[in-house]
Amino acid sequence: MYRSTWMMEALKLDEQDELSAFRSRFHIPPSSQGGSSIYFCGNSLGLMPRSVRENVEEVLQDWQNLGVEGHVHARHPWMPYHEFLTDQMASVVGALPEEVVVMNSLTVNIHLMMVSFYRPTKHRYKILMEYSPFPSDRYALESQVKFHGYDPMQAIIELFPDPETKTITNDQIDDILSREGENIALIMIGGVNYYTGQAYDIAHITKIGHRYGCLVGFDLAHGAGNLQLKLHEDGPDFAAWCGYKYLNSGPGALSGCFVHQRHAQNFELPRFAGWWGHDKKTRFLMGNTFLPIPGAEGWQLSNPPILPMASMRASLQIFHEAGMSALRLKSESMTHFALQLLEDAGLTGIRCITPSDPSARGCQLSLQMIKPDKRVFEMLTARGVIADWREPDVIRIAPVPLYNSYSEIATFVTMLKDILDQN
Repeated sequence: MYRSTWMMEALKLDEQDELSAFRSRFHIPPSSQGGSSIYFCGNSLGLMPRSVRENVEEVLQDWQNLGVEGHVHARHPWMPYHEFLTDQMASVVGALPEEVVVMNSLTVNIHLMMVSFYRPTKHRYKILMEYSPFPSDRYALESQVKFHGYDPMQAIIELFPDPETKTITNDQIDDILSREGENIALIMIGGVNYYTGQAYDIAHITKIGHRYGCLVGFDLAHGAGNLQLKLHEDGPDFAAWCGYKYLNSGPGALSGCFVHQRHAQNFELPRFAGWWGHDKKTRFLMGNTFLPIPGAEGWQLSNPPILPMASMRASLQIFHEAGMSALRLKSESMTHFALQLLEDAGLTGIRCITPSDPSARGCQLSLQMIKPDKRVFEMLTARGVIADWREPDVIRIAPVPLYNSYSEIATFVTMLKDILDQN
């Protein structure tokens, strides 16, 4: 009975979905069972927009036909190509255009930001980070601490979650800052925890951090294109994010970087410099003195790779058409529907550790197995579900509003119930 009820409700929601047409603008991987797979892995790698091929081929043709002249005479000239991405990327993350630039890869940008915004002193040298961040963040933070001559065991403070809920509350953050705030040089937290799917309160963390004199940054790898961010309004000092997850810009895609407007004209901030961050009007005079561009562009190092930017331009156009407000509303609705069905299914041996509060989660739901058994995940995969497994015990699913449907959610929960009932 539950199967038909769930599917009827899902189909009704799909009919009412004003964003459903965007699904046809993506390539959905086929299933070995026939038809399309249920792709719930946008939190790891977003699907390919159909318009990517046209954009990339345009660059290839212009390179073929124009050679070096493509820098100024290509249909989308290569010299300012990153500027074609700026306005739409700024809209995705709730920033001013001058606060955003697309460059490098995520961990490179985190290091570049920390050169400027992690400036430890004898008494204020600690970094506050979340427990269980994506390992690359931990490696970056520890290496920066060591670079400045400190011991990570003493300089890094970790936020540990409640053992039952697996989440970190604002009260916990406030408590740590009341005790350690004057010793903390930098707060560096992921916008959404990759393991639990918890979305952190960026505005609160920034406000409390600044109250204690800390600089504040965020790794938004799982936030950009997922949450409705308001970076300019919320006011962190910096943020960085990758382009290959929810932003659907391809494997190894470029990263976005945010530097708040209040730092735009602060040319005394230490930074690693490169010629693409130099004043555009005098860049090709090849002078010896570095004159940084105001705003986030001033942190650029090298001229950008155009082919990856062509992929990102295709995706950002789709975000521009759909709008983050509408995408966020559908995301909240989809995860609510999924949680409702998971509860109705009465599943034993599995629980969702992602917060039930919509404001504290994005697309991702982390389903934790009480008695870890990866065979459950493998059986889902065999039935055409593309999700991912995070050791030691979590199946992550991410219904993405641009290309997933409510009926896919109903099908997934039905499959999961069948598998668990059989084992």
